[in-house]
Parts: sequence; C-alpha cells; structure tokens
Amino acid sequence: MQQYFGELIAIAVAVSWTFTALFFEFAGNRIGSLAVNLLRLFFAFFLLGALLYFTTGSFMPANADGKTWLWMSLSGLVGFVFGDLCLFYSYILITARFSQLLMTLAPPFAAFFGWMMLGENLSPMGFLGMAVTMTGIAISILKRGGKTQPSASQPNGSQPNASQPSESEQIKDDTLVAGVSSISVVTDPGISAKRGIHLHLPLKGVLLGLGGALGQGLGIVLSKIGMNHYAVASKGSQVADFIPFAATQMRIITGVIGFALIIFLTRRAELLRKGIKDRKAVAAIFMGAIFGPFVGVSLSLMAVQHTNTAVASTIMATTPIIILIPYVLLYKKKISFIEVLGAILSVVGVSLFFL
Repeated sequence: MQQYFGELIAIAVAVSWTFTALFFEFAGNRIGSLAVNLLRLFFAFFLLGALLYFTTGSFMPANADGKTWLWMSLSGLVGFVFGDLCLFYSYILITARFSQLLMTLAPPFAAFFGWMMLGENLSPMGFLGMAVTMTGIAISILKRGGKTQPSASQPNGSQPNASQPSESEQIKDDTLVAGVSSISVVTDPGISAKRGIHLHLPLKGVLLGLGGALGQGLGIVLSKIGMNHYAVASKGSQVADFIPFAATQMRIITGVIGFALIIFLTRRAELLRKGIKDRKAVAAIFMGAIFGPFVGVSLSLMAVQHTNTAVASTIMATTPIIILIPYVLLYKKKISFIEVLGAILSVVGVSLFFL
C-alpha cells in the first residue's frame, strides 16, 4: 500500500474535485454562479489563511514582492474571475459532468501558453494529446441528427419547472433546455431536426465551458511566473516551503475583489444577500470550498510529492470519468457508451502530454 501512496492520493484528488463540481452545481442552480463564486472564494480565503497561520505564522501571504503580486493578481483575474465565472455558469447550463469534460482542455491550453510565454517545449506527442482530447470531447457533445418530437409534458414548448436556475441566471437564448440537468436541446419543438452531426448541448454552455478551460490553462501559466518571482523574494523564509498555498491565497484575494466589483457594477448585491440566506446553498458552497481549493490543492501537491508527476497528473485528470458515477447512481441519468468513451479519450489525451 505504501508503494502506491502517491497514486492513491491522486485518486483522492480526482474524487475531491468531483465533489467540488457537484456541490457548486447544486449551489449555482439555487443562487446563481456569481454569488457562488464570491462566497466560495471567501471561504477558501479563510481556510488557506488558517493553514498559513499555523505553518508560517502569518495569516496573509508573507515576503511577496511587487512582481509576485502583479503576476498572481493577473492569474487570479484570468483563472478565478474569468475562468471560474465561465465554468460555474456552464455548470448551470450543461451540468458539471459536461463542464468537467471540457475542462480536460485546460492542460492543452496550459501547454500552449507555456510554449508561447515561457518557451517550454511542446512535443509532437503534446499536439497528439490535444487532438485526442478534443476528439474525446467532440464525440461526447456531438450526435447524429434525427427526428425530435416535442415533449408530451411540454405541449406549448414551455420550459419545465424542475431544477431551474435562479432568477439571476435564467437561460436567455432561443433554445429550450429540458431542465438544467438535461443534455437534449430543441430549437423548435414542432420541426424535425436536420440530419447530420450537430451539437446536443446549449452552445452557450459549451462556449462557457471552453472559457473555463482557457482561463484555468492560462491562469496556471501566469501562476507559474508569479511563483518563480515568489521563490526568489521569499528565499530563506518560512513561507518558502508553502509558496503554492500562499500564491493561491493571493489569487483568491484578487478573485474576491473582481467578483465583488462585478456584483456591485451589475447591481446584484440584493441577489447576493438573498443567496446568503439560502442555508442549503451556503452549506454546499462551504463544502465545495473545502474539497476544492483547500483539500484538493493540498492533496494534489502531496500526490506529486510521492509519485511521478505524469502519473499523478493523469490520475487527477480522471474527474470527467468519476463524475459519471453520481450522475448515474444519484441523479438516475442515462449515460451512453459514446459519452463514456469520449470521457476516457479526453483523459487519455491529457496523459499523452506527459509521455
């Protein structure tokens, strides 16, 4: 068992991130993605602050210079504000399982921006990995056309009441989505769908999922630049051994400021106040913050420490496969063989980056 300690920890990370996605999807459907983003960063800030206080003696990131704050702030804006805003809204439109599938594009994006900004090598195997990952995603979200009939329970093409998003997050496009946990889209219930291959998810949700992957991939590269500066600035201090945690908290501070400004400028403070009163949503956000930026980040660092980075990264990327289990067992969703195959292919594509 000790021999595979790192691999077991990596599996725990993938499971942890699965819980995170499910908790945030649940909360987002109740109070909206903006409120979820701000509240989960608020919780994560104090959780990481407590960890830093007991390990370094400082609740806030210590020994960081101006360059570190600049790059980590940019990373927070790109990764948390842009990326996570897109990701969490996509949870509402296409559910966490498809959003997490699209997030397997984050490593290819990170590899591309690392090549562009840091001069890191991008091997032919890396390009193959991108192609395989995109193929896996494509066969999961595309399907052949066929005849689509209007639902008997929705004779007038009205949107169902079950699992609707909050008022602040209503879907405002021309498609009719059979609940936020459905995967079918009907553009006109009275007309048969065209033959051929077409998207069977809301395009808006897919684009938001891609935005989430783009934000995470670029955010990681910006974080790496910031942590390189942090390593120089904090050399010899207690925080030097806990740079990833201090750097994450710096990103969170920027994220909190960013989302607070968005809520203020869009005049959604009242919706935030209502969201805070929703105890079930707040409890889900708190649990998601524990499983995500707190436990997930900590265990991912531990996994890399105890096993090969390539092995750990590949195992941790299996969230799109693991997340299918609760959707089948808890939500009673029907998962097709093609969707499972697509999820597996996308993870295989990620693994090719480390060969």
